[in-house]
Amino acid sequence: MDDKFPEGLDAGLTGWADPVARLRQAIEKDEFALYCQPILGLAAGGYPLGEILVRMREEESAMLPPGDFLPVLKHYGMLPQFDRWVVRNALQALAAGSRIPRLTVNVSEQTLADAAFLDYVAAQLAAQKIAPERLLFEIDENDVLGRPEATTAFAAGCRKVGVGVLIDGFGRRAVSFAVIKGIAADFIKVDGIVTRKILANEIARNKMDAIVRVSQSLRFAVIAECVESEDVLTRLQEIGVGYAQGFGVYEPFPVERFARA
Repeated sequence: MDDKFPEGLDAGLTGWADPVARLRQAIEKDEFALYCQPILGLAAGGYPLGEILVRMREEESAMLPPGDFLPVLKHYGMLPQFDRWVVRNALQALAAGSRIPRLTVNVSEQTLADAAFLDYVAAQLAAQKIAPERLLFEIDENDVLGRPEATTAFAAGCRKVGVGVLIDGFGRRAVSFAVIKGIAADFIKVDGIVTRKILANEIARNKMDAIVRVSQSLRFAVIAECVESEDVLTRLQEIGVGYAQGFGVYEPFPVERFARA
């Protein structure tokens, strides 16, 4: 268990008498809800990608944000179960017909170390007849830097299955392209701390310029996250960034809304 999460505090914060039982019930009875935030293709237009986000249904149709339940799942080592639920339901959304052809799913540090996870993913892809390349896993830069062996092994497993790999939060620290070479990422998502500053901060602009230049030689695509204005979107296009995500582009909506008519 996480020492930073004192025993009993979870029940006080969530209001659940038995947090483990409550979260297990939510997983088993599909009490989570998928949302999707489309990612805009700046060169060709359209929304070729969408990030899967999750909310939890509570009483009176209230939706809990991830910050209310993910720390408890992490504390009790339940993130691999949760990530399986997300993958299964995201693939069901693709199988039902989606106007967004590829979905990205965040994968937790606990799941990175779960040797059986990618076998489950492969089985779900086969069962739902989904081409593997329609799914990408987002690995946070902190995990890439802090758990290099686990992330390298996970990325190699993804390549065997045929799913893509995306590094999330890139550039949050000093930029290191060695991490991209190590796992052969298909996409990198530049952290919002860089994106938000590119209009007024020369360091942020230079960082984004360098990322785009290196992307051409290492052959990964660049997504700028936390895009909140038209001016930032225009500057990203000028720099040569391939994709943009954020509330200034498209807000998250229930995944059913993107079903193919």
